[in-house]
Amino acid sequence: MSRKARVRSVSGIYHIMLRGINKQNLFEDVEDRQRFIDTLRYYKNISNYEMYSYCLMDNHIHLLIRETTESVSQIIKRISSSYVYWYNQKYDRWGHLFQERFKSEVVESDEYVLMVLRYIHQNPVKAGITNDVRRYLWSSYHEYVGVPVSVDVDFALGMFSEDKMRAITLFRAYMDDKNTDECLDYKQQVILSDKEIISCLRKLGVANVSEMQGLEKNQRDEVVRKMKKVPGITVRHLARVTGIAKSVIDRI
Repeated sequence: MSRKARVRSVSGIYHIMLRGINKQNLFEDVEDRQRFIDTLRYYKNISNYEMYSYCLMDNHIHLLIRETTESVSQIIKRISSSYVYWYNQKYDRWGHLFQERFKSEVVESDEYVLMVLRYIHQNPVKAGITNDVRRYLWSSYHEYVGVPVSVDVDFALGMFSEDKMRAITLFRAYMDDKNTDECLDYKQQVILSDKEIISCLRKLGVANVSEMQGLEKNQRDEVVRKMKKVPGITVRHLARVTGIAKSVIDRI
């Protein structure tokens, strides 16, 4: 079956999501994340694209960009190839790191630009990694409220107000709004990484897997019930990370 052609954006703006192959983590440490952001900035000058937002999760990345002289496919090919080459050299590995075909959706209105912007910045909140967009270090949120380095912030801020300070105030409030935004992969569950699952355990007061396994049955079952409600955690994955039998987790 032939591959479905990518929908072209009249505005040139796309919401992009790149995933690790086989749900593999894309970043192991701070250096990796900073390298990817540096790569985004480097290829802005070569591919001449505008970048309005980014968020680096463990095993996937969200971008909001506008193509100009190069197509979005060429842009993503440059970025991903460069990062994978560096990553493979660092970790003495070879082969693919990203899923072969990135996901994209066209963004054709100011209203949808702002919705996608919020969706991207709130990704760590909805994944249960943090409860505040301000506390997540690896998104473009900080460039909007501070000094922009990689992101073209004026485009979106201008939709809030012509006055820069008022625009930032309105931006902050909009990013904090609770919502039911549906963008790109909304119907395709984002699977949390092992690190993200362990982070969720810590938020429930369980320091590590060993402590989880040593809990009294009633305490353990209560933690499992709460973990099963977290979007992106499957029973099979929870069983593998915690060492608790899948059949036991199914019954809880």
